[in-house]
Amino acid sequence: MKVNTMAEMLANGQTPEVLFWVGCAGSFDQRAQKITKAFATILNKVGVNYAILGKEEACTGDPARRAGNEFLFQMMAYQNIQILNGYGIKKIITTCPHCFNTFKNEYPELGGNYEVIHHTSFLQQLIDEGKIKLKEGGEFKGKKIVYHDSCYLGRSNNIYEAPRKVLEALDAELVEMKRCKSNGLCCGAGGAQMFKEDEPGNKRINTERTDEALETGATFIASACPFCNTMMTDGVKNREKENEVAVLDIAEMIAASME
Repeated sequence: MKVNTMAEMLANGQTPEVLFWVGCAGSFDQRAQKITKAFATILNKVGVNYAILGKEEACTGDPARRAGNEFLFQMMAYQNIQILNGYGIKKIITTCPHCFNTFKNEYPELGGNYEVIHHTSFLQQLIDEGKIKLKEGGEFKGKKIVYHDSCYLGRSNNIYEAPRKVLEALDAELVEMKRCKSNGLCCGAGGAQMFKEDEPGNKRINTERTDEALETGATFIASACPFCNTMMTDGVKNREKENEVAVLDIAEMIAASME
């Protein structure tokens, strides 16, 4: 895929209307790379003028701050802010709620003020504007889909409706887990837990959450966060249900259903 970087666009005297912030998971995790590709495919099809930072992009510092290393977080944040402000970036779209939350709520006090949009909100916008055309009777028509709320999207930023509206556009049957929306349960990866060993206990959080999703009888678990995706996929494998239940990001579902 040909995706322009900010440096390339600047060299050609162009300025993109949005910066697509790929994030660490979307860049390096093999599973999350598919989400990045799906979202970039949508942006290309719809004709959004966007660019990425490419090699100039570094981690937002979210895991460092959550793990208690404030010094490292600020170092990373200042480095990113310098690059973003240097390019005069105004609008950022990201497929990761962790990056989204950090940019939106934590960068302003360090001098990074941007309009930050999570990809589910952006997809809803594109559907509402009629820019995304979905196939009649796509592969999700009539199928049961359960959506898992990401903590940083839901409880931290009150984004509950956008992802659900996007899924409803697929003409599927949207079912809910007992714990959903503001009462949702974490997948077990947030707060830098993704990168450390489990603490003693009798059940892993991602298994607990996956069991709740499987109870709904859904054939698809939709997520809007690469970390949630990993945890729920592991949970499904743990329960040996990977032949019956697929874990997909909302962007992948839309990309697969577009005309």
